[in-house]
Amino acid sequence: MRRFVEGADRGQRTLLPECLDDFIDENNAVRAIDEFVDALDLAEMCFDGVAPAATGRPSYHPSVLLKLYIYGYLNRVQSSRRLEREAGRNIEVMWLLGRLAPDHKTIADFRKDNSLGLRKVC
Repeated sequence: MRRFVEGADRGQRTLLPECLDDFIDENNAVRAIDEFVDALDLAEMCFDGVAPAATGRPSYHPSVLLKLYIYGYLNRVQSSRRLEREAGRNIEVMWLLGRLAPDHKTIADFRKDNSLGLRKVC
């Protein structure tokens, strides 16, 4: 007779992978953040990088970084390094960003380069 609830074997493979959307409740705040940012006209609000550059490495769309910024603001996670960690381990943030994980420098540069646009959002 077992006396404790046991977790699943971490090495066990599943036949059907779980959908990330199944982990996010319909009333979760990240769904509201997603809808809010998608409704904004970021070019009109003076965000940099709305139109992709023709050359160089592809960049993150400003809406992705804005979603992460708003999530951090609502959850009291202001540090770029902490936001970077959340993007790699927090299911809500994974869902919100589509499993993208920008590094702390990218997050910090977004804040620095888009201060005017961020003031218009808040």
